Order: sequence, then C-alpha cells, then structure tokens
Amino acid sequence: MLQRFNLTVIVINTGTELLLGDVLNAHLSFIAREIFPLGLRVDRQLTVPDGPAIRSALAESLEKAEIIFVTGGLGPTTDDVTRENTAELLGLELLHDATVMAAIATRAASRGFRLTDRTSRQADVPEGATVLPNANGSAPGLYLAANSTRQNKSPHLFLLPGPPRELQPMFTNLVLPILREIVPRGSAVGRRTYRIAGMGESLVEEVIGERLLGIPGIELGYCARPGEVDLRIIGEQPALDQAEAIITAGLGAAVFSRDGRNLEEVVIKLLTERKQTLVVAESCTGGYLAHRVTSVPGASAVFLAGYITYSNEAKARTLNVDPRVISEHGAVSNEVARAMAEGARKEAKATFALATTGIAGPGGGTSARPLGTVFIALAAHGASTLVECFRFPSDRQTFKELATQAALEMLRRSLL
Repeated sequence: MLQRFNLTVIVINTGTELLLGDVLNAHLSFIAREIFPLGLRVDRQLTVPDGPAIRSALAESLEKAEIIFVTGGLGPTTDDVTRENTAELLGLELLHDATVMAAIATRAASRGFRLTDRTSRQADVPEGATVLPNANGSAPGLYLAANSTRQNKSPHLFLLPGPPRELQPMFTNLVLPILREIVPRGSAVGRRTYRIAGMGESLVEEVIGERLLGIPGIELGYCARPGEVDLRIIGEQPALDQAEAIITAGLGAAVFSRDGRNLEEVVIKLLTERKQTLVVAESCTGGYLAHRVTSVPGASAVFLAGYITYSNEAKARTLNVDPRVISEHGAVSNEVARAMAEGARKEAKATFALATTGIAGPGGGTSARPLGTVFIALAAHGASTLVECFRFPSDRQTFKELATQAALEMLRRSLL
C-alpha cells in the first residue's frame, strides 16, 4: 500500500522514429509502473521529434512539474540534442567529464569500435548534474536535482537514454533510489486489478459499476481487450476490501485473474495442479490457440499436441472426421467441431481437447453462417462434448484472439 503524493510528474519521450511509427514507445508504461509504488503517477506525457521540439517541450513542462523524465536524445549524432537543449534552457554550462569519457573509450575498445569526433559529446555534463552510469550503452543518464540550476525554481529532472535495454536497468538501479529520497514515505493507497473473461466493459459496469462508485475514495477504471476486460480500482485498504466484496459477489467466476496472469497461464496452472492434459485441433484459428498455450512456461507438462487441420481433407485424414459429416453439415458446424475435438482427444489420449472451426473472413460468410461465425468444441474424458457457437465479426487477427479467448474460457470454466 502507498500514499498518493501531489507531485506532478511529466514524461517527455523524444525521437522522430516514435512519431513515424517505426519504434514502439515502451517507456511510458514502464515508468508509470515503476513509480506507482512510490505514490507517484504520470500526470502528463509528451512525445516530440528530435530537434527544437525537445527544447519547447522542456520549456513548457518546467513550470508545471515537480519531476520530469526525458527519454532519448543523449547519443553522439547530430539529432541527439536533449543534453544541449536542457543546458541552454536552464542556463547551465556543459562541462566535459573525463571519467565519463574514459568509460566510453573503454566500452568502445572492448567492442572494437572506433571513437569518432562526435562521440565525446556524450561525456558533456550540465554543471551540477549527477551522472547516472550506463552499464548497457555509451551515453550516461543525467540527474539535475530540484532548484539546483540558475533558475529561481526548477523540478527534479532526469535525462535518460532512449533504448529500453539501457533505460530500464538504469531506472531500476539508479533512478528509483533517488526517487525514494525525493518522495515522502507513506502507506495509505493501493491498486488492484481484476481480469474478466467473456463480458464486455459495458456489461461489467452495469453489474458492479454503480455500487463501486458509491464507495468513498475509490477510483475506478476499465480497460477492454479482445475477449476480456481489466477492472482497476485504486483507494485505501478498507475501500479496496469493500470493493473486492462487491466484485466477487457480482462477477464471480468471470474473474479469472487477480495477479495479472493471462487466461492461458491460468488454464495451464489449473491443468498442472490436476495433472490433466490438453490437445487442440484448429481450423480457423490456424495454430494461434496452440501458440498461446505453448507461450506459457511449463506448458510442456500438460500440452500434448496441436493439430492444424485447415482443409477438409486434413480434418478427415488427421482427426478421423467422417467426410459425410462435413458434406452434410459443412466444415463450419456444430457436428464438425464436435468430431474434431473428439478425434483429437482420442488421437493424443488427452484429458481435454479444444477444437475451432469458423469463418475468419473477409469472405466466405453466408446467411446461415455469417462472417465471424466460429464453433468451439470441448471434449473431455468421461464427459459429454460441449459445443458453443460464437459470432466475432472483425478482422482476421482480432477474430483469432476472440475465438481462442472463448476456447480457453470454456476450458477454464470446465476446470473450475
């Protein structure tokens, strides 16, 4: 648990590649997660291209924040100007740091790199700044403490390298200890997240939203993903406990995770605990169900096989689906899904089998079997086979995500 402090935090991400879509901006989510346990939250985020825009973003933020994180623009090339813009804006001289330069030279020599004239720019440090050594790159990070510049008032300012493999360990090992000294200690507010399968966010809100908002001091938020909703609550301990009771009573087994695990991780854990096994037979999902299952560490203990039977011939040859069943009912049907699951379970001698057959689109739909139709079957040892029909009209990738989510949820419910 932690206390929420009224310290305004701004993140400035620099780099033209971020705005062109060439590189995914992973820094905001990382920094936000890391500072939350300290009672801090990102109040504003700016993404700006290389060049003069960095100076403008800094100038705009200096009067508004107590803590600023700037990522990127510390390298040796002409577009790396974060260091220079910061010094100019704050009226600071750039001083060449021989210790930093020696570290850069040692790193270059160990890798067989030739130092260029511009490399030495990375050893320029604004006067008064604390150097944050970079164990995974050449450009160090820099920290300017609040009110340590020639300005009348300035925030705590962290200049951090752009590559995540450099920024993240630096943040964990060097920035967080500084932040712990900056931020007062407290223990009052916490966060809990509940992952919910098979319900849209509007339905989740309809079931429990009004009652949760009736709890004084609770902050409530929803995040929708294909086939699931994350429900987030923030507040003090008694309020969180009161909210959890409402969530448990209202949503019950629809909540599949309280610790951040995804649905496939939950399913693999349940199978492992019961020493039961799984096989999958896929048509329309094209191996995506097997991919999700096998992405979980330890899945090999319970996952026996995955069959991708995309054609009717493969369904008959590999899973022993009677061609007459396909001819009479169609490949996308209750009967074929059932036969696929039962054939796969028998072939692999597994406890459970999941099968998918459907129309991912964009073509192939009919009035009887419209675009997005998928039949999902669950065959289990010693039990009747369950088949459900879903409609997921969407693009092909989202269709696969929704169909496999529904399949995993069918299995999870059965395991419960």
